[in-house]
Amino acid sequence: MPHSSASPSLSRRGLLAAGGAVGLGALLTACGNDGGSKSGSGKGGGAWSFTDDRKKKISLDAAPKRIVAYVGTAAALHDFGAGDAIVGVFGPTKKKNGEPDVLAGDLNVKKLEVIGNAFGEFDIEKYAKVRPDLLVTNMYVKDALWYVPEESKGKILKLAPSLALKTAETSMLDTIKRFAELAESLGADLKAKRVTDAKDRFEKASERLRKAAKSSGGLKVMAASGAPDLMYVSDPSANADLRYFKELGVDIVVPKKLSKQGFFEELSWENADKYKADVIMLDNRTQALQPAALKSKPTWSDLPAVKDGQVTTWDAEPRFSYAGAAPILEQLAKAIEDAKKTT
Repeated sequence: MPHSSASPSLSRRGLLAAGGAVGLGALLTACGNDGGSKSGSGKGGGAWSFTDDRKKKISLDAAPKRIVAYVGTAAALHDFGAGDAIVGVFGPTKKKNGEPDVLAGDLNVKKLEVIGNAFGEFDIEKYAKVRPDLLVTNMYVKDALWYVPEESKGKILKLAPSLALKTAETSMLDTIKRFAELAESLGADLKAKRVTDAKDRFEKASERLRKAAKSSGGLKVMAASGAPDLMYVSDPSANADLRYFKELGVDIVVPKKLSKQGFFEELSWENADKYKADVIMLDNRTQALQPAALKSKPTWSDLPAVKDGQVTTWDAEPRFSYAGAAPILEQLAKAIEDAKKTT
């Protein structure tokens, strides 16, 4: 586990940096009975089953109507039309001022029971009171339930079965399709106009990014996350969104010396200029330092991409839906279209 000697907040930052996934094997191990390999739908009101990305088959007497999900997972399911089944969320949901966190997407967070609002927070009493049929979350590390605390995992998993969808070391496109499958099994209509419109927009945005990358003259893009002591440079093969951008032809910096858990390279701020980049995608999550805070880091301000104003927002934990991903693709395409070589 990274940064074991750091303060809790720094440890959390390390854990959550650069694409949202790190040394979670020991921290967030999920229960893992193997099941079948096909998912089934129970839309007719009968039995329901779904095989998740741990190859675990979850079977219920009927499609779950009371789901508690990680906030980013819930936001993606909501985009596909399965939001009515979600009664509670955990993970960064509300900012200190009460506004929805960036990860909440289009969820109406005022109507949901917030079981925990930060890493390590999970109120088991609140969770029990909402009478969950199912817990759903992302899976960044094999068999690990994202944001389900290890110390209380046993009690949590006794209250309802868990379901995990793979969100790392795969292409964002494949993950979106899996979220769509789950939403459909929960009763969502994937032919609804809002879903098909979002898919059309996603496909157009993908094509726009492909064209932007092809005509960019070899612009180099770096995905980074800032913490007080470190800058994290993310590995495109581990992060689903970066992997998809690379598939579309974007030239993304590949860090050479990954941390033990993979996902990124940790650089001290003195070495922030190790990799040349024409465009920097900067982690926009609450726990990451934003541009105003990074002004205090001289080595950040000296980076050519920063000097030239070629820094764009990076949704380091993207919403795995067409509606969530389309604006991300459009934003990166625009950043590349507007950028020039810095060296």
